[in-house]
Amino acid sequence: MKNISIKWFYLIALSIVWGSSFILMKYALLGLSPIQVGSLRMIITALVLLPFGFSSLKTVTAKNWIHIALSALLGTLIPVFLFATAIKNMDSSLAAILNSFVPFNALIFGTLVFGFAFDKKQLFGVLIGLLGTVLLILNGDSVGNITEYKYPIMILIASIGYAFNVNIVKRYLQEVKPIAITTASFVVTLIPALIILISTPFFTKLTFTPLVNQSILYITILAVIGTAIAKVFFNKLVQISSPVFSTSVTYLIPIVAVFWGFLDGERLSLMQMLSGVIILIGVFLVKKSN
Repeated sequence: MKNISIKWFYLIALSIVWGSSFILMKYALLGLSPIQVGSLRMIITALVLLPFGFSSLKTVTAKNWIHIALSALLGTLIPVFLFATAIKNMDSSLAAILNSFVPFNALIFGTLVFGFAFDKKQLFGVLIGLLGTVLLILNGDSVGNITEYKYPIMILIASIGYAFNVNIVKRYLQEVKPIAITTASFVVTLIPALIILISTPFFTKLTFTPLVNQSILYITILAVIGTAIAKVFFNKLVQISSPVFSTSVTYLIPIVAVFWGFLDGERLSLMQMLSGVIILIGVFLVKKSN
């Protein structure tokens, strides 16, 4: 019973934190480019984690480092830039809804690549979720929320990276402390993120206006709470639950994200809301069958 309560605590806490991350990213993008937002998010997170998690790195074996590096690439480095670019060009609430596809990918790739058990009843939920996702992408352009189809596709690609990440943690890093996994992941991405940031005008031509300073504040909040702390919580959740349960946080995230989007003046069409409901039903069926 206690373990079940802890799992739901992590799930709800993560849904609130990550549901709020989309609007924070949107505001951060007002004064910074997507590349700068993605780079700063990883750099700040690494700097925050190192003082607290550095001692835990001694528990990470050479074999662990290989899996952590792969996890960091697929679950952090690539998705961070994909999300920043997509949210620059579409409503944050729509991005959150599309992110709900993570559990489907966790199920599919967990079965095909990592050998986790697959319940055939879950296939029905996967197909329903796929239908909702296709409808959402096709109808996004009609109301001006999505200017090009490539941006929602970026979210779907990121969701595949997240799915691989959760399965890697569950399969290969089960015995590694969550703080060690999280710190090591951002140690791996720190140098690439610095190189990428240096390649932009951030240190040379960027003028630190009030808008830019405000954007840096938003990305700092996102990095500390929405990435550093949340990643530790999520890795712990993965270890004490299944990949499908842990990624089902993504069907609670849109509720929070749509709320913030509504307060910010974003509007969803009836068809988009229907598509989102279809996705969430599909995710619920996948989780229920798990």
